[in-house]
This record gives sequence, structure tokens and C-alpha cells, in this order.
Amino acid sequence: MLGLESETRHGGRAAALPARGHRTLGRPRNERIDRQVVSAVLQVLRTRGYRAVTIEGIARKVRRARSSIYRRWPSKPHLVAYCIVSTMGASPAADEGALGKDLRAAVATLRRAFTGPLGRALPGLVADMAHDRELAQAVRREVLAPRRKSMRDAFDRARARGEARGALHIDLLLDLLAAPFYFRALFGHARIDRRMTRDVVDYVLKIVA
Repeated sequence: MLGLESETRHGGRAAALPARGHRTLGRPRNERIDRQVVSAVLQVLRTRGYRAVTIEGIARKVRRARSSIYRRWPSKPHLVAYCIVSTMGASPAADEGALGKDLRAAVATLRRAFTGPLGRALPGLVADMAHDRELAQAVRREVLAPRRKSMRDAFDRARARGEARGALHIDLLLDLLAAPFYFRALFGHARIDRRMTRDVVDYVLKIVA
């Protein structure tokens, strides 16, 4: 595969990612180090691809001991998934009191992410996910699942408020909200901008009403 075994701290297959919200004992996280690591990983993903990301290489780039990186992320898939979540956010659809506001806040995180370094790294990352099961599982579990839950909760709140009809294919609606951003980031045939973000939400709201 992609040498994941050499990137885990204890050897063997990459361990399951820790549950969201899990807090480890010991010294508190240094947010400055986290930001440096995220920036370094995104740069490598953008310029050289997932294959070139290594714990040792990232440690050198941020001038930290490799052990300090392993204390935070025990394997490369953990590290890459964390960097994506840090860029996109895990719970994008905060309760703003109206479905339109919730969805606009959610897709705005995609616009910001995909017009920055993550968007430029996305084609190579998606290609690597097709060939690396551990990476694909980490991204689906740590990035896509919590984001989709956040937006699904927004639709549940909307139905409780009477903003949305009951017979809706929620998973398809979630795809409709996010797919244009991925599609444009991957193929580059059209811009990702504020107008596009607004139009995506407006079309989905017409379906929901």
C-alpha cells in the first residue's frame, strides 16, 4: 500500500481513530504546534501528495521531535484526517434558528476550505483514498460523518419548526449541498465563490419547502 505500517507508532495496521471528544492525560495541546503541523501537511499534500506525507518529515518541517507528533497523532491517516477537520470544521451547521442560516453557515466552510490549500490538495488526496483503505476510512469517519450529522441535525430542527416537509431524502440533500464544491475543486471548470454558495443553498431550500 502506502507504507502505513512504517508510519504507526507501534507497527502493524493503523489503529482506529480515537472517539471524537476524547481527551488524553498529560500536558495540554499546544495550539501553535497544531497550526504549524496542519500548514505543513497541507503544503506536502498540495505539492507532493499523500504518499510524501510522513510523520518524520512533518516533524522536521515544524522543527519538533517526532515523538511530539506521535503523541498527538499515532499514524499518518490520523494526522491527515485531523488536518482536514481543522480546515473544514467538524460541526458546520450550528443552530442559527432557521434552516437557511444553518445551511449557509455549513456550505461557507466548504467555500473557505476549497478556495484555500485544501482545495489545491484535494485531487491528489481523493486519488490516494481510492487506493488506501485506511486513509479512506479515516476521512469518512473523522471528516464526512460528523459533518453530515451536523447538517442532518439542521434538517431535523427545520422539520420540528415546520420549515421542512417530512418526506425528504436527507442523504441525497446532503450530497446536493456538498457535491458542487467537490466537483468544482476537482475539475476546476467553474469558480467557487459566494454567489455559488448562496445559489446552492437556495436550490436546496426550494426542494425542502
